[in-house]
Amino acid sequence: PEFLGMIKVELIKKWGEYRKAGGQRPVPTDLFSSVELVQDPEGELVESTRSPGENNVGVLAWRCTMATPEYPEGRDVVLIANDVTFQAGSFGVAEDIVFQKASEYARARGLPRIHIACNSGARVGLAEELKAYVKAKWTDSEDPSKGFDFLYLEEEDYNRFEDGTVVAREETVNGKKVFAIDSIIGEGLKSTAGGIGVENLQGSGLIAGETSRAYNEIFTLSYVTGRSVGIGAYLNRLGQRVIQMVNGPMILTGFGALNKLLGKKVYTSQDQLGGPQVMVPNGVTHKLVQSDQDGVSAILDWLAFTPKTASDSPPLLDPTDPPERDVTFVPSKTPYDPRHMLAGTTTPEGEKLTGFFDEGSFQECLDGWGRSVVTGRAKLGGIPMGVIAVETRNVDRRVPADPANPASQEVLEPQAGQVWFPDSAHKTAAAIRDFNRGENLPLMIFANWRGFSGGTRDMYNEVLKFGAQIVDALVEYKHPVFVYIPPGGELRGGSWVVIDPAINPAQMEMYADVESRGGILEPAGIVEVKFRTPQQKELMHRLDPELQRLDAQLESAASSEVGAGETAKEIEGQIRTREEKLAPLYTQIACEFADLHDRAGRMEAKGVIRKGLEWRRAREYFYWRVRRRLIEQDAVRRLQEVDTAISVEDARSTVASWAAEEDDKAAVAALEAVDIDAKVEAARIEALKRKVREVYEQLPEAERASALP
Repeated sequence: PEFLGMIKVELIKKWGEYRKAGGQRPVPTDLFSSVELVQDPEGELVESTRSPGENNVGVLAWRCTMATPEYPEGRDVVLIANDVTFQAGSFGVAEDIVFQKASEYARARGLPRIHIACNSGARVGLAEELKAYVKAKWTDSEDPSKGFDFLYLEEEDYNRFEDGTVVAREETVNGKKVFAIDSIIGEGLKSTAGGIGVENLQGSGLIAGETSRAYNEIFTLSYVTGRSVGIGAYLNRLGQRVIQMVNGPMILTGFGALNKLLGKKVYTSQDQLGGPQVMVPNGVTHKLVQSDQDGVSAILDWLAFTPKTASDSPPLLDPTDPPERDVTFVPSKTPYDPRHMLAGTTTPEGEKLTGFFDEGSFQECLDGWGRSVVTGRAKLGGIPMGVIAVETRNVDRRVPADPANPASQEVLEPQAGQVWFPDSAHKTAAAIRDFNRGENLPLMIFANWRGFSGGTRDMYNEVLKFGAQIVDALVEYKHPVFVYIPPGGELRGGSWVVIDPAINPAQMEMYADVESRGGILEPAGIVEVKFRTPQQKELMHRLDPELQRLDAQLESAASSEVGAGETAKEIEGQIRTREEKLAPLYTQIACEFADLHDRAGRMEAKGVIRKGLEWRRAREYFYWRVRRRLIEQDAVRRLQEVDTAISVEDARSTVASWAAEEDDKAAVAALEAVDIDAKVEAARIEALKRKVREVYEQLPEAERASALP
């Protein structure tokens, strides 16, 4: 319940920030309400208004309605939370059922599912009531050190428990009938109510599968406010998106149990196993926060990019940062911070340089993992977008030492800029999947890769597998994708292949800045193969007047009969000297010749990009392009909903006929002038007519007249 109050406080702050930034929407009077979801006697979830503390299950669920700047009329989310005050927040059968039903409730309605995680994993227990009665049949009653044969209950004690408490067989001990225990079931005992063992593991499997399905169908997000153990840690990972508080480790087992397993004191805290220093660099944690209030703020920030339901388009805000403004930060061929390209920066001299996206809108995620790639979310003229950019500077990957292995040492692996490594390729694929599932975000990829790292270590660490996963993620992408090679950027070889629009032509488009490059090899590399030294020398002799003069002298000397040999050798020496002097210059000429094959003009002429763009005006271009694609996509979706027989291609052709303008801004104006509701309704009626005709024609001819009123 405390989190419900914090959500309301943060909503007030978000509205204040929105209005301060120039937002014009009025602040609603009712910002937040919630209703608890509890099980009725039949086991189904129903709405309830019971007081805090009345729960008898360690998992709570609410349907929360919050008025945000994106949805001032209100949006619903399902909040599921562990109650750490109830049996340490452990998962028993009852908790698993509430969790599963609350998640199903969210999936059935397409609502975002938020999990507030603080738990101790699957509940563990014993049949406490039996402890006072169980006895041991000693192998030698005079010498207990020889061990025992079995545990048993005397007949009187056996009869005091209900059937199903134990599975036992009759034996005789000291001439008395006893019941040797084969299994303890624990039915009917208070200590086993809610589960103590394998039944809880089965329940853990139930909610693990449910969470995996939920990630595929709706928006899922976990906020780890305290320790999250075993199935609790897996639920966070299965939901993929994780916000971790600094004091909320995610672990599979406690450090004390590991120390016992190792036979010595190796670990001293849970943080060594699953704290931020582990979970941020390994990519489990998307965002790290310092307090619960910061955690709630991060949840609302994420929801600002998330549609109302899984079938809706992302929320749009009126732009507070003009889409038509210039982008004044200019990427260069020298290393720079790609965040400045996205969000803007201020120079040491105090000059403000604007970035591609709306000021203050860029939210980075997974910043501690795969650092040669930058991922996050941002807004373009108020339109939420997923973002992938490339780190052009060199970075280090830190591999910590393992305290359980005295021989291990911390390793720092240098990673070059503009290169995909195993971790950054994995990060790229994971981010694409997150943007696609439940968030429904159009995606902008600022492509500036020279290739994949293909050394022995990186091949062993599965760079090929994770590079292929980028293709897999793009094939599945159901929303517009824009690949843009920025100024000074280049896209080479395999890195081009895994993001080429031919992977998913229905959704992907590629653009290149007029100052960018693209090709299989870099100019210096292709010159080594296709413009070698002999060919460069041929070019020298064709272009250089001095070499042309020496060539003429050599030819003349060769035709002379007097002193020809000595003269020819002298001239040949002069030619070699001249060639050596010109070699660096003509290598540059060869590289320039190769570079001319990699420019935007050739890319556009060959049809591999849609258009060459100028960076300064790219923001405005993409704003109208994204708006057009989103309107068209929504119209296509609505047509397919009312007419299941229409193909995607036919639906796109129908929508395209409503606005035939080439210019995106004009097309948006034309589409907004169209009564799309009326056209969708007309399509629905035509689909119904077609179905009626099809059914009518299936009737025997003699029965057709009776089918009509």
